[in-house]
Amino acid sequence: MDLKKKIFIFILCLLSILFTIYFTKKMSDVYYKQYTINNIYGYKKKSHLINNNYVIIKTDKLLLYINLNNANIITARLLNYKDTLRSANYLTLLNHTKNYIYAANSFIIKTDQLHIPDRLFEKIKFFTSSSFYQLAKDKNILKVPFFYVYKNIVYTKTFIFKKNSFLIKIHHQIVNNTNNTFNIQVLNELQQTPSKSLPFLNQKYMNFFTRTFRGIIYSIPNVKYQKYLFNKILNKHNMYVYTNTGGWFSIIQQYFATVWILPTKQHSIIYTKKIKHDLISIRSVTFYNVILPRQIYHISMKLWLGPKITQNIPTIVPLNFTTIDYGYLWFLSRPLFILLNYIFIFTKNWGLSIIVITCIMRIITYPLSKIQYMTIMRIRILQPKIQKLKIQYKNNKKIFNKELIKLYQKESLNPLSGFLPFLIQMPIFLALYYVLVNAIELRHAPFLLWIKDLSAEDPLYILPIVMSITIFYIQKMSSNNYNQNIDLIQKYIMYIMPFVFSIFFLWFPSGLILYYIISNIITILQQNYIYRKIN
Repeated sequence: MDLKKKIFIFILCLLSILFTIYFTKKMSDVYYKQYTINNIYGYKKKSHLINNNYVIIKTDKLLLYINLNNANIITARLLNYKDTLRSANYLTLLNHTKNYIYAANSFIIKTDQLHIPDRLFEKIKFFTSSSFYQLAKDKNILKVPFFYVYKNIVYTKTFIFKKNSFLIKIHHQIVNNTNNTFNIQVLNELQQTPSKSLPFLNQKYMNFFTRTFRGIIYSIPNVKYQKYLFNKILNKHNMYVYTNTGGWFSIIQQYFATVWILPTKQHSIIYTKKIKHDLISIRSVTFYNVILPRQIYHISMKLWLGPKITQNIPTIVPLNFTTIDYGYLWFLSRPLFILLNYIFIFTKNWGLSIIVITCIMRIITYPLSKIQYMTIMRIRILQPKIQKLKIQYKNNKKIFNKELIKLYQKESLNPLSGFLPFLIQMPIFLALYYVLVNAIELRHAPFLLWIKDLSAEDPLYILPIVMSITIFYIQKMSSNNYNQNIDLIQKYIMYIMPFVFSIFFLWFPSGLILYYIISNIITILQQNYIYRKIN
């Protein structure tokens, strides 16, 4: 009897141990399946209550419409900006219509080998618990998860937003509850229809002098800030670059940009592709990642949707990150923009800031202007002698040139000294011009009285008229001081040119014209001062 009891107790203990091992394994499975069993089907039931095929997400900066097919953004509106000055509608940056596409997508792709996929898997339907999410006023972070379940594989795509930020973090997580191993890649892309005008930019103000770069920019550690034209992609001249330490790529236009920022410890390939005859795409695809059975894989991407504001964007990524295209004079434009912002702290008016920075630049370059004007005056004084040489050697140009050089040497005068200061000053004022054209701070920024938008034309055309008057006065003053014997053709040009300029500048942004007016007024004052001093 005692032996039977011992055998019974032994069997009972053995069964208990086996049950514990089995139950522990099941609990482990439950841990991996908790989203699937406890949450997903609850989300799925709630998602049936969503009437539309999209979910709305609202923060203090963004209003997004997320398509439940693939959980990608179909529309993005910027709540700090309006379409036009007097519009009640928020600016729509991303949109998907019949004739126009501007999109930012992020996908998980299942693959069996390392390659750049030519097409994505078929669309999958995601589930979520609500049709509307909003960042609460007392909260700093909003997380919006989207779920997809297929054969014990749980895919969670979470959009993470922070207060007072245009940056979106997109977190991909895959829980492999199967006994199979599979490989995945993450693909991020930007799409745009380059042949179509951007709805949020008023093309009326766009001309050769005010048009900014619209196209693709990418940056990786060994290739920093590289521009790529849409036309190259449309002509099937595609780009392929490799990075293993992060980077970013963007589609930019005046004032606004969409930017994908890649993980720093992930191998990726950035490449372009023509999707249709008028639709292009720039993509990044990670190298494949192996997901073992009972394993969780996760990766995060960052997406910037918003204005090209230089003081906020560089903190996002450690690379030299700026989506503002200042051209070859970026090394001058950037400090000038910093100075313009610093002046605005005191003036609280961008128009007054333009006036102040123009005055500062003209004061700094005054020594060069003085050399230029004094050289012109000295050449004017020598005009009788030069005219005498012309008459004396009218039949021998070679001797005339030699005698003219001797005259300049005798008077210690270098004619290039009148032109060289102008060449030195030009890059500075061109750099300031690029700052004013690209500064989103001027968009819908008022100045004084009737000027309500420094990025738009003067509605009364008073500024272009004032500018033409200043141009006329400068030409008249220069002709009087440089050469008193003006023929009829020169006089005709002097009178007609300001009129031509006034027509040409009618549709220029008010901020740019204000800059030219102040610069011209300072030129008039400086010339008058120098010429009177010499006389």
